[in-house]
Amino acid sequence: MQTKPFSKIIAGTMTWGVWGKNCDTKQMIELMHSCLENDITTFDHADIYGDYTTEASFGKAFAESKIERDEIQLISKCGIQMLSEERKNTVKHYEYSSSYIIWSVEQSLKNLQTDYLDLLLLHRPSPLMHPNEIAKAIEKLKQEGKIIDFGVSNFTPLQSDLIEKKTKIAYNQIEFSITHFDAMLDGSLNHMQTRGIQPMSWSPLGSVFKKDNEQSLRVRKMAESLAVKYEVSVDIILLAWILKYPAGILPVCGTADPARISNLTKACQVEMELQDWFALWSESAGTPVP
Repeated sequence: MQTKPFSKIIAGTMTWGVWGKNCDTKQMIELMHSCLENDITTFDHADIYGDYTTEASFGKAFAESKIERDEIQLISKCGIQMLSEERKNTVKHYEYSSSYIIWSVEQSLKNLQTDYLDLLLLHRPSPLMHPNEIAKAIEKLKQEGKIIDFGVSNFTPLQSDLIEKKTKIAYNQIEFSITHFDAMLDGSLNHMQTRGIQPMSWSPLGSVFKKDNEQSLRVRKMAESLAVKYEVSVDIILLAWILKYPAGILPVCGTADPARISNLTKACQVEMELQDWFALWSESAGTPVP
């Protein structure tokens, strides 16, 4: 099954449900249409979002939206077993048995009211994960057309290599931003480029708007100056910084604000100059480039 490529900006749905704005069906439909009107066609989920409720809320809205399935791409994640009334768990843990992965995907399909996921990600690495068990599940899910592609989230290079002994990884969703840039220094992003794994970045605005520490203040001051230069908002400057990285990183933006959604793809049009990119990094690091 051929599907359209993921949009260059991905809509993160974690805050659409009870873990955030608690949008009702009508509001979710409006958010979906806002995304599509602004060339954001890819929606990022995880089974745990909203204490295992957000996928179903989104699925209900999607069914009522009359949006065609081939107009959008759906990503979901599995593996984290939370303490929840929805699950009979006595401790938070990770589960990657073949049977659990398959069951979890089938639950996500039911909740999202779709026949397939464009991408399944393993949410976080487990010390007990076994490449053979994972491969068995992924092969079956692909053969049955329940998932199109497979990847991981928050995996180190060695953890990715372990899984790739048996199963090709297409994507790795990691934390990456102007304030959390270790992945471009510790070899993680280089490893992905070498292996043909496309990175996605969660929390792509980092802590710039969340913390008033010295790092955030330095970055905001520089980003405000660049925002004037490029005639965009500060958040767009921070996304453009990520998009300039040569690995083709896809930022996952978790806003439930239609006004912000309509602004996001402007980052794809910003051609950030080389020295501006390094100036932002230097301000974040608090020191000139070595």
